[in-house]
Amino acid sequence: MTCLMLDTAINQRRALTRRVKALARGLGFDPVGVTSAEPFLDTEKAVVERIGAGLMDGLPWYNEARARRGCHPERILPAARSIIALGLDYQTPQPHVPDDGRLRGRVSRYAWSRDYHRVFESRIKELLSRLREMGGVEARFYVDYGPMPDRAIAARAGLGWHGKNSNLLTTKKGSWIFLAEVLTDLELEPDRPLKKSCGRCIACIPSCPTGAIVSPYVIDNTLCISYHTIENRGVVPRDLRPLMGDWVFGCDICQDVCPVNHQADAGGDREFEARSAEHAFPDLLRILEMTDEEFQARYRGSPIRRAKRAGLQRNACIALGNSGSPAAVAPLAGALRSTEPLVRGHAAWALGRIGGMTARRSLSEALQTENDPEVVDEIRMALKEMGPVSPAV
Repeated sequence: MTCLMLDTAINQRRALTRRVKALARGLGFDPVGVTSAEPFLDTEKAVVERIGAGLMDGLPWYNEARARRGCHPERILPAARSIIALGLDYQTPQPHVPDDGRLRGRVSRYAWSRDYHRVFESRIKELLSRLREMGGVEARFYVDYGPMPDRAIAARAGLGWHGKNSNLLTTKKGSWIFLAEVLTDLELEPDRPLKKSCGRCIACIPSCPTGAIVSPYVIDNTLCISYHTIENRGVVPRDLRPLMGDWVFGCDICQDVCPVNHQADAGGDREFEARSAEHAFPDLLRILEMTDEEFQARYRGSPIRRAKRAGLQRNACIALGNSGSPAAVAPLAGALRSTEPLVRGHAAWALGRIGGMTARRSLSEALQTENDPEVVDEIRMALKEMGPVSPAV
């Protein structure tokens, strides 16, 4: 009788799990997996070690206390019995770069359209409503603004495996997926982790221009282009600027070279289709001239707002400097009059990198009126790197 009751309970749990997964897929989530609410002890150890080593510097909110709490689901929801791992595919068609001769930057694929947090939230709220109808009483969810280790949860739930660039790789969709999770008091049947890995492949490691992938599975946040173009609110280190190319928000290099991504299914969720080619390959000069009102209007509902206008203009200065184009000199000279010291300093660097008499004259004139010490230093270093004026022949 006991065995019969146990079999019945197991069958009921499996049936409930199938219903939950079908519901999640019906709401557009793909892939979907389930794991237990047991602690993530290995993840906790690794994350705490990396925080202690300074690899997460620049993200003050990502501290040891937060990391430890997130690795113990019972501390977040004491009644939690299961975690539903959810994915959304964002590999949508890439728009063509406009053939208009404009100087353009690049934006990471994930930011071409709507803010994925909003998409997740609306769908998960519907999922939670339906879970309550299935008998669940308590639940909490996070996209990536919470303390929970999204990739570790997804890996244990069988969605994919850890790539050497630290992204989660899935069999069908590569790493082009957003992740979220739902803690619930429902007893669900956990999935098994995949027995897959990147094997000997290290394509992503040498591809990173700044060397941010310091060893397999380990990222130094302070070297990452995505960190500096999005999260960094201050000065970008001078030695990294030439390595950032034309990226103005995020970076996809380590994903673009991944062989798993080359085989990924095309046709991501339509919510993430690029709003326009301009959102994927923005006009750098237009960014420099943008007022705060224009910035807010243009990027309403977009992840790009996270960089703030000054941050995006700083990034545009770096990209223009790396372009080496004389057409960028006049706009950069105009940026030397920005109300933001952050923008003026990086505009000075860019002018020094492009060089030429017009750039030199603009820097020399700006030096006479500039009163911010850090910007003064940038102007002086830019003039010094341009070298002495060649004597007239």
